Amino acid sequence: MLVTISDVAKATGVSSSTVSRVISDNPRISLATKKKVRKAMKDLGYYPNINARNLVVKSTKAIGVIMPASADKALQNPFFPEILRGISSVTHDMQYSLTLSSGKTEDEIFTEVQRMVYGSYVDGVVLLYSRVNDRVMNFLREKDFPFVMVGKPYEHSAEITHVDNDNLTAGKEITEHLIEQGHERIAFIGGSKDLFVTMDRETGYEEAMANLDIPNLEEYKIHTEFLKSGGREAVEQLLSLKVRPTAVVVSDDLISLGVLSTLEEYGLRIPQDMSLVSFNNVYLSEITRPALTTVDVNIYELGAQSAKALIEKTVNKQEPAKRIIIPYKFVYRDSVSKLT
Repeated sequence: MLVTISDVAKATGVSSSTVSRVISDNPRISLATKKKVRKAMKDLGYYPNINARNLVVKSTKAIGVIMPASADKALQNPFFPEILRGISSVTHDMQYSLTLSSGKTEDEIFTEVQRMVYGSYVDGVVLLYSRVNDRVMNFLREKDFPFVMVGKPYEHSAEITHVDNDNLTAGKEITEHLIEQGHERIAFIGGSKDLFVTMDRETGYEEAMANLDIPNLEEYKIHTEFLKSGGREAVEQLLSLKVRPTAVVVSDDLISLGVLSTLEEYGLRIPQDMSLVSFNNVYLSEITRPALTTVDVNIYELGAQSAKALIEKTVNKQEPAKRIIIPYKFVYRDSVSKLT
């Protein structure tokens, strides 16, 4: 039998209107009354009609999360489950729900975002990527719809709330680590050229090389998918060169796993024959052999801060744009050797 507000009111000896005010967390209701009513709601198995309440306050209490590619492909990368864990920790605490984009192509994803906006399915969206000339971002700006971006915006950065690491400096410093170990023939393996995370990490790599007058060779720079298979394709290209690199900077741990397994198939050892550094510090980077030296970008916090910032924007439309930089740290393991 369906439990109603009247049942809760009868069980606690307060009015139905008081129960409604407790549900909406009205500050005029005492803490003692709130505790009593909430306990009765739990004991009776009463759940508020969220849809009815949302119609009144003109809020869905839901946020959309937009992946950089189809969810099937993106979720193969441990980065995305971890950033979703950070987002959901905040939405759970604030009693929001999540809607995850599931389109398989860019066209399908764009259509989903349009449906979210025009259908008022969510209060705002988090973009889990930043790319050049992204039509989803352009659409959201055009409609003045609340959104937050993980990554640095292509343009209008002062007007867009975004959560990011200093990927350029991280790329420079992790490359310098290889140079300090005596490496000069250093390759770079990144994701798509139109993703800002790749562009910043690659720029940092190039700056580290240029500062010490180490040649910046185009054949040492490869762009592939953020998948294990992408690492395989990149290694095959590097091993086909007449002069192979002695070390590689890889912009994602999942790509690095493909690099490791492919080098092993070719009879090359990490780090004896080739050193390797990576980014993200997903759990696989620690348990693989050898364990990866990597940049911990604090994925969970990227997600948590993006959700907090978005909910702030949905509650207060006048909330100013913010640039939130999440600190990174280096995790030194076993994938780098010193050249002698």
